[in-house]
Amino acid sequence: MVTGAASGIGAATARGIAQQGAVVILVDRDLEKGAATTNRIRQETNNPVVEFIAADLSIQQEIRRLAQQFQSRYQRLDVLVNNAGAIFAERQESADGIEMTFALNYLGYFLLTNLLLDTLKTSAPARIINVSSRSHARAHIKFDDLESRSDYQGLQVYAHSKLAIVLFTYELARRLAGTGVTANVLHPGVVATNFGGNHKGTLGFLMRLFRFAFINPDQGAQTSIFLATAPEVEGVTGKYFVKCKAIPSSPASYDMATAERLWQMSVAYTTPVT
Repeated sequence: MVTGAASGIGAATARGIAQQGAVVILVDRDLEKGAATTNRIRQETNNPVVEFIAADLSIQQEIRRLAQQFQSRYQRLDVLVNNAGAIFAERQESADGIEMTFALNYLGYFLLTNLLLDTLKTSAPARIINVSSRSHARAHIKFDDLESRSDYQGLQVYAHSKLAIVLFTYELARRLAGTGVTANVLHPGVVATNFGGNHKGTLGFLMRLFRFAFINPDQGAQTSIFLATAPEVEGVTGKYFVKCKAIPSSPASYDMATAERLWQMSVAYTTPVT
């Protein structure tokens, strides 16, 4: 399963895995674009078992429906690539009333992964791959303001969500020790997609200005494809990868107390109110 797979890195990742003959499930909120991408990948890879499930991963009810729909159709899940994400120039909230960057980029990963954990465990050896960013190194977890109510700066809030992903991955790897399920996180590179380019103001200007220096989506997908399929990373877990190599992440990302506290707060965020 690859999320955020209708275009960009996600589509390139799904195509790269499909080329190796795997059953691949694309997930994206855009029904029309997602279906078109799925059909294109089938044709390009000559792989008929490429499927699509529409879901908005900023909405927790949609994530729960996705997990249920997947588990009703499939008995196993060998690889989960959490790739969906976005950057928002102005603060906005999800349908659940949660700041959108935190809801989509981080809580979406947390909830979907936990909903699919039993399936991943019964499919072991299995792999969880989380797409983060080197921008995580510019952030620290703001427990007093996880939703950036007091000071919203799009790039910094994005970095905050990406640090949360790294902390989550490392904590997940610790909790999955001995299960046969691995969890790793990566920086794909700065990729030339529509990501951030449609924004107005300074953020959109900067994204468009420096687009010439970005790598293409196929290049950006290489580390995700490597972690999903390469035999040499079987059993490797709790690592941060750049250009298909494990390197250290930021010092803040290794704080186990922070990771544990973030996990508990994430549980509270994603527990349905009864």
